[in-house]
Amino acid sequence: MLAREDVPREVLPRLLRPFIDVDGRLSQWPSRQKIQRMAAALLARRFEPGRDYTETEVNLLLMDGHTFADWALLRRVLYDWGYLDRESNGSRYWVRAGAAERIAEQLPQHSGPSPS
Repeated sequence: MLAREDVPREVLPRLLRPFIDVDGRLSQWPSRQKIQRMAAALLARRFEPGRDYTETEVNLLLMDGHTFADWALLRRVLYDWGYLDRESNGSRYWVRAGAAERIAEQLPQHSGPSPS
């Protein structure tokens, strides 16, 4: 999983590109679920497996990855679609087992390790 790496627009799935701004941020939430799942996978790549996050840290990473100021929607999507897990009180979040495979399904060209 790639943490906070910018992905060039031209290598993203064609259907997702209209929703990504020049800075690589999600500029609008797609209406079609197929594209929503691609967008969620792109955001999920910002989180590092094996690390715990507070809700505030999750929100900050999400705010950095989109421009339409709805981190609560995005946080819920990442949880509901199996990218992140959390404590029942929302005090701690982490990357869920199998998230890398779900990302690879949605973004097959960008699921491998980040070049250093």
